[in-house]
Amino acid sequence: MSVVFDRPYQFVPPVRNTAWPWLIQRLRLYDRYLRKKEGVVDYELRNLHHVQSSLDAGHSILLAPNHCRYADPLVLGWPARALGIHVHAMASWHLFNEGWFDAFAIRRMGAFSIYREGNDRQSLETAIDILAEGRRPLIIFPEGTTNRTNDQLKPLLDGVAFIARTAAKRRAKMHQADSTDTSSPAGQPPSGQVVIHPVAIKYLSVHKIDDWATRQLDQFEKQLGWTHMPPRDLRQRTVQLAEAHLALKETQYYGHSNGGDLPERRDALIQHLLETTERRMGLDNESESVRERVRQIRSAAASRFFDRSPAQVSAHESEEELRRDVDAADLAQELFSYPDSYLIPDQVTDMRIVETIQRMQESINGKADTSIPLKAVIEFAPALPVDGKRPRKGEPDPLMQSLESQLSEMLGRLSKEARPL
Repeated sequence: MSVVFDRPYQFVPPVRNTAWPWLIQRLRLYDRYLRKKEGVVDYELRNLHHVQSSLDAGHSILLAPNHCRYADPLVLGWPARALGIHVHAMASWHLFNEGWFDAFAIRRMGAFSIYREGNDRQSLETAIDILAEGRRPLIIFPEGTTNRTNDQLKPLLDGVAFIARTAAKRRAKMHQADSTDTSSPAGQPPSGQVVIHPVAIKYLSVHKIDDWATRQLDQFEKQLGWTHMPPRDLRQRTVQLAEAHLALKETQYYGHSNGGDLPERRDALIQHLLETTERRMGLDNESESVRERVRQIRSAAASRFFDRSPAQVSAHESEEELRRDVDAADLAQELFSYPDSYLIPDQVTDMRIVETIQRMQESINGKADTSIPLKAVIEFAPALPVDGKRPRKGEPDPLMQSLESQLSEMLGRLSKEARPL
């Protein structure tokens, strides 16, 4: 069941006191959670001194990591503990609907909700206030959603720059007000500015993946009725299963499977899913971005689901129709996360095989097998200073360009640490 229809959105504010995050750090609760739920058993921190330098300078810090796994927010608890600090984080609304304990825990670790299906002004204001005050670093994932393609960065959301620049302006005004306050010590304003630290998170398999991957692929092939198959390597088996998965989805939505090049078939199905759904819902396609079109469909479905009158239920759209619309949009976004060259022979690594298998498991079985032990490498880049000046309309944003460039460079370098197949 899609999280879009769990319940109407209601902003969840962060818990500001430090007692709970201190206790969670001291008891190492996220270590246990990551080991049990996500298979992340080890970590390595690199260049953490960059963040320490910003803390020493009194800067207000925005941490901007890539986002490839559900484990990412908790993984960032390790550098926070090493620095002796607590953080706030912007978290998707659905995470507060995974169960009472998860909602209770993530709030007390400093998270607050963001409604990705609409314009959540309250969440944006909370993020700006936190960053302007600078009491704790703020974590925002600029890709917006997880993608399970650890080596490739998805397009970044411009909202990160908006939050950072608005906070920088607000912080500058706070500095001016403090500097004219004769009751403050020597009339000195607080030090520091708003800065962004790009953060690259790379997951590596602790052991060789062959046994784990073979078990998962065996199970998939049995589900499809594939028996007595000829010998193939892990890459070939994974690619064949990805092709079979696409053929099943083509049959579901076209009534037949198509031949031809896999990327072209994927892109054609994405367009079919989005165009058909937009047409049925009467939505105008004003964007070429798959992610934005998916967001628009999900937003419209949620609005219609919760705003319907009893007469509309029978006369307009049924709950089942809206659920099909969201399922189609979600599938388009999932297919969009399969990069063209991720499994080509001269570039494939063990972790790319793991990611592809786990993505298919989530799609087909609803849950990925996380029994394979992983190590998280967390690398920090030097601070990117933020001022309040926006780029001219139509011009590239230099702040977002710098952030994207830093993240891409770090991920490209870290990708080489995975085992080649």
